[in-house]
Amino acid sequence: MSKKENIELDYKIENVVATVIMEITEKIDLVTITRKFDNVEYNPERFPGLIMRITEPKATFLIFSTGKMVITGLRRASDASPGVTKVIKKIKKAGINVSNPVITIQNIVASGNLHTYIDLNMAAIVMENAMYEPEVFPGVIYRMSEPKTVFLLFSTGKVVCTGAKNKEIVKEAFLKLTKVVRELGITKNGGQTADYQDITFV
Repeated sequence: MSKKENIELDYKIENVVATVIMEITEKIDLVTITRKFDNVEYNPERFPGLIMRITEPKATFLIFSTGKMVITGLRRASDASPGVTKVIKKIKKAGINVSNPVITIQNIVASGNLHTYIDLNMAAIVMENAMYEPEVFPGVIYRMSEPKTVFLLFSTGKVVCTGAKNKEIVKEAFLKLTKVVRELGITKNGGQTADYQDITFV
């Protein structure tokens, strides 16, 4: 992308989802962890993992007896490592041996605003890999092939991006979307009633 284009972007990362694989000598006894700490939930009849919440960085960890964890609720991918370090300390404090965590960022969800109204019917026609079924969902689902991401576009100009693996991809995807929307001429001026016709059923 040329830096001369000077496109202003308006978006923020809402959620980072990551997975962790830890080395274990035997299956993790989740009941032991439950007895040791207050800020955990474990109901194996409903869900096979233990739920542990930490406040700094704010995140929710799903811990499984196999040594795998899923992290949700992070605002920055860089918070994954310190969060994992904190949780592993807690697991070890419960007398359970785990080591060598391998963290993989699986998905970054970001919300943004294009600051222009979008003609969703036109978007569905002219954008490649776009789907619009207003009776099912009030936005256009746009699958961007490069970088590989999925956008939800709403007539108000609000958008949601999912599927990115790092913040650089998020930025690249928003930059490309902003250009595509304007180049294809699917923006609307002003807030006429017509702009909201496609979401009046909500």
